[in-house]
Amino acid sequence: MRGIALMATGMFMFSAVDTMAKFLTDTIHPFQIVWCRQLGLLIGVFILVGLRGRSVLVSANPKLQIGRGALAAVSATLFIIGVKFVPLADAVAITFVAPFMVTVLGALVLREPVGIRRWTAVIIGFVGTLIVIRPGLGVLHPAAGLLVIAASAFALRQILSRILAGGDGAATTVAYTAIVSCALLTVPMLFVWETPDTGLEIALLVAMAVLAAFGETLVIMALDAAQAVVVAPLQYSLLIWGTIYGYLVFGQLPDAWTWLGALVIVATGIYTLNRERLALRRAGKV
Repeated sequence: MRGIALMATGMFMFSAVDTMAKFLTDTIHPFQIVWCRQLGLLIGVFILVGLRGRSVLVSANPKLQIGRGALAAVSATLFIIGVKFVPLADAVAITFVAPFMVTVLGALVLREPVGIRRWTAVIIGFVGTLIVIRPGLGVLHPAAGLLVIAASAFALRQILSRILAGGDGAATTVAYTAIVSCALLTVPMLFVWETPDTGLEIALLVAMAVLAAFGETLVIMALDAAQAVVVAPLQYSLLIWGTIYGYLVFGQLPDAWTWLGALVIVATGIYTLNRERLALRRAGKV
């Protein structure tokens, strides 16, 4: 229950961060927004190093950690650019394709066994994503494609996380992700930086960085308190918060087709996670 509560709170904070980021895209360049977001994670890492010492930065596979950090920068940047043009709830629904991509990549890269039921769930999940995007109908902005790429980069990050889990702890992975992504984003940020004009913009940038750091910390604590397959379904609460924030802040509500597609994605995603939990239980790991 503690892990579930921590994950739910973390998702609430991440949704608030996404809302602030979308609001700020009207006046601030996406590179600058993403850099400020990652800066919050970096500050959290400095605090973590202060509490646990430099051992947090010791990795058994630093090259893979650097690669994961680069993917974090790519996925975060593409998401912010995409959400500038796509309604928040729609953007969140599209990114839910990531768990299915993890299943596909896990089978292709890690040679993980995937049965016919999970492959069926993956196919149905992709159909749900197509219902949300409706390619060729001009319902969503073409930037929705960037959200799919962002979800793909996020899925590849998850695969690297599984590889790294054997030698590095979650805190080390988060530390490398924050350091590498922030360092990479600093370069383009320098070319687009504009000092915020209003106190509201400054306040939102600071709040976004702080909440991102807290959200990441809560997710780590949740994964320490409970099995990933137990708390992972809480990620789908992002759709609820995204819908609420989208309506309150931007006056946007998903249409019936988006709700249908999202329902298909969430249902198949939870089914896939449940199959993974059953597999772990049979293996004696749960």
